[in-house]
Amino acid sequence: MITSKDNEKLKLIRRLGERKHRRREGLFVAEGEDLVAAAEAAGAPAVFVLRAGTDVEAGLLDSVTTLGSGTRVIGVYQRIEGAGGDRFCVYLHRVRDPGNVGAIIRIAHALLDAPVLLGPGCADPFGPKAVRASMGSIFAQPPMLGGVAELAPPIVGLVAHGGEPLDDGPVGALALGAEREGLPAEIVERCDRLWTIPLAKGGAESLNVAAAAAIALGRISSAAPADDLGGPS
Repeated sequence: MITSKDNEKLKLIRRLGERKHRRREGLFVAEGEDLVAAAEAAGAPAVFVLRAGTDVEAGLLDSVTTLGSGTRVIGVYQRIEGAGGDRFCVYLHRVRDPGNVGAIIRIAHALLDAPVLLGPGCADPFGPKAVRASMGSIFAQPPMLGGVAELAPPIVGLVAHGGEPLDDGPVGALALGAEREGLPAEIVERCDRLWTIPLAKGGAESLNVAAAAAIALGRISSAAPADDLGGPS
């Protein structure tokens, strides 16, 4: 039973709250019983797991969690990167909010069992907020890191204005940008088609990027089975 705040495992969990230490150590933290269970279900081995009252005093575990209500279990895991190839994926460019990054990882996994490719300027998918927002999908469908050159055609870019309505045509990759900036011109030029989600007149001016991803991926999912998605064979 851990009874000291100076325990090395607790110190490591504190360090892993910062991106630079997650990169240096090659580790990240999953907080809560649901996430630890999701890791087990996905076959992702833990470096270690601490359970309140069994492995560590409850107050000490609460002192290192980022959850405002505390937690009864914390697991530490190796950072993992998914594999791409010619399969369908979602590409994110400069999506800086970790909650959106984690949510899109979850949406892509849920609707198409597809990975997310994180381009330049994206939030760290292994930060606490992103891991929580992924609801465990980060273990089952780990994100990839790379650029637009790795995407399988046809590439469909989601833009706020000027695109065509969502269609049932083939999609090798779906590209999304940050909510305010959108996709930059150099990414738009690489796209084979552009989609725009129509908004109601008098309604909100824009959609959250995760909500937009859900709408577009729902359309892709309904148009073709996941096995039919991807680049040329």
